[in-house]
Amino acid sequence: MKLSREIKTAILVIASLLLFIWGYSFLKGRELFSTYTTFYAEYDSVEGLPNSAPVTLNGLVIGKVTVIKINPSTGKLMVEMQVKTDFPISRSSKATIYEPSFIGGKQIAIEPNFQDKELAMDGQLLVTDVRVGLVESLGNQLSPIQAKLDKILTNADVLLTGINNVLDKKTQEDLKVSLSELSQTMVQFRKASSTVNVMLDENKTQIKGVVTNFNKVSGDFAQISDSIKKANLGKTVRDINATIAKVNAIMKGLESGKGSMGKLLNDDALYSNLEKSSRELELLLQDVRLYPTRYVNISLFGKKNKPYTGPPSDTIKKQ
Repeated sequence: MKLSREIKTAILVIASLLLFIWGYSFLKGRELFSTYTTFYAEYDSVEGLPNSAPVTLNGLVIGKVTVIKINPSTGKLMVEMQVKTDFPISRSSKATIYEPSFIGGKQIAIEPNFQDKELAMDGQLLVTDVRVGLVESLGNQLSPIQAKLDKILTNADVLLTGINNVLDKKTQEDLKVSLSELSQTMVQFRKASSTVNVMLDENKTQIKGVVTNFNKVSGDFAQISDSIKKANLGKTVRDINATIAKVNAIMKGLESGKGSMGKLLNDDALYSNLEKSSRELELLLQDVRLYPTRYVNISLFGKKNKPYTGPPSDTIKKQ
C-alpha cells in the first residue's frame, strides 16, 4: 500500500509536534504521560528561589517550581508547584522555602500535617513559611562580630595614633638606649648564672653534705616530736592546771583569813603584839648592855657594887 505525499507530510508534522512536546516537557522536568498535582503558595520574598527549583518531601524530590509571578491583588509572589507523588498531602501542609546547602540554592519543602486528614486538592493554596538558610544564618551571626571588629580596629587605630604621638624622636632614642642596656643586663645575668653554676659544681660535695645533715636533723627532730607525743603532755598540762587551781584556792583562803595561816596573816592584834614584844626585848637587851650588874653580880675582891639606878626613861625612841 503506497502512502501519498500528503499522508507522509501529515505523519511527519504530527511526529515533529509530538517530539517538540516531549522535548519541552523533558526540559521542564516533566514526564509526558504522567499526571501532576498543582499547588500554589504565596511569599513576601522568594529571593534565591529559581524557576524549576526542586520541591521535596522529607528530602525526596517530588516536583518542581513551574511559575513564579506577582499576585496583583495582594502584591505577594505566587509560586506554582507541580507535584507528582502518591503520598497524601493534607490541606494544612506547609510549603517552606529553605536552603539545603551553600551551593545548591533554595528549594521548597512540603511539611505534611498528619493530624489533618483532609487532603489537598489540585490548585490548593498551601500554608507558607521561610526557614533561614545557612548563608543567611551565618551572615546574621557575623554581623555583630563585624561590628565588634570594626570597633576594635577603630580603637586600635586610635591607640596606634596615640603611640605615634607619644613616641617622638627623643622617646624613641631613649627606648633604644633602654633596650641596649637591657641587652647588656641580660649578658651580665648570663655570666652571673654561669659563675653560679661553676660554684655549685665546685661545692657539690659540701652542698650534698649540708643536705645530708639537714636530713639527719629533720630525722632527729621527728624522733623528738615522737618522744614528746608519747610523753603524754596532755596529762602533764592537766596536772599542772589542777595544781595551779589548788594554789589559787589556798591563796584565796589565806586572803580571806581561813585557817591558822590566814588568821596570822590577817590579825592586826598579832602584829601589834609582835611589834610590842620586839620593842620590849630591845629595851631589855639595851638595859643588860648598860647595866649588867643588875643581872650578874660578881665580886672578885669583896668590893660592893654600886646600887642599881634605873634610867629615867626609855632610851629607845618609838618608831
